[in-house]
Amino acid sequence: MSSRNSPTASVESKQEGSVAPRERIVSCAAELFRKFGIRGIGVDAIAEAAHTNKMTLYRKFRSKDDLLCETLRQVTQRAMVFWTELDQDDQKDAAAKLNSWVDFHVQRLEQEPGGCDLANAVVELRDIAHPAYGVVQEFKTSQRDRLAALCTAAGATDPNLLADTLSLLLEGARVNRQATGADGSSRRLRESCNATIKAFAPS
Repeated sequence: MSSRNSPTASVESKQEGSVAPRERIVSCAAELFRKFGIRGIGVDAIAEAAHTNKMTLYRKFRSKDDLLCETLRQVTQRAMVFWTELDQDDQKDAAAKLNSWVDFHVQRLEQEPGGCDLANAVVELRDIAHPAYGVVQEFKTSQRDRLAALCTAAGATDPNLLADTLSLLLEGARVNRQATGADGSSRRLRESCNATIKAFAPS
């Protein structure tokens, strides 16, 4: 058990009483990776924060890399909830759903000033051969493709270019938010996206 002043202490306090060891391990690992970086935290600290041991951790995951990939997959699963709910919303047409995409990401930007866990992992690892890179690449590509399909349905004059432009605006806003804070250029993400969507609207 770590001391009250240990780096994992705040994580442990949140995980007390959690259910299965695997879920505790993934949840604690995700929070520790986010707080201290992937290379800044080892399996000992993760096991300790999850109130388990290395033997149990390695029974659930082959390696730290395997555990990292699972934390990233869970991020992607949570993000896909937005698309599921959007697809099921029969009250909105495609243009309104595109506006919902903007609203969702502006809100997420405000709620998660630390940026995108997936992009942060790629930047820190800097290794396209790392298994986590494949998780991130697959998700980012699928997100872009779904956005392009939505832009097509909304009648954009060049849906692929619009999807790429909106994606770049979002990724840039995440980095800018980390670099300059809430008062930086990222505060204009909604305005920038709306202007871009308008520029691609059919005449």
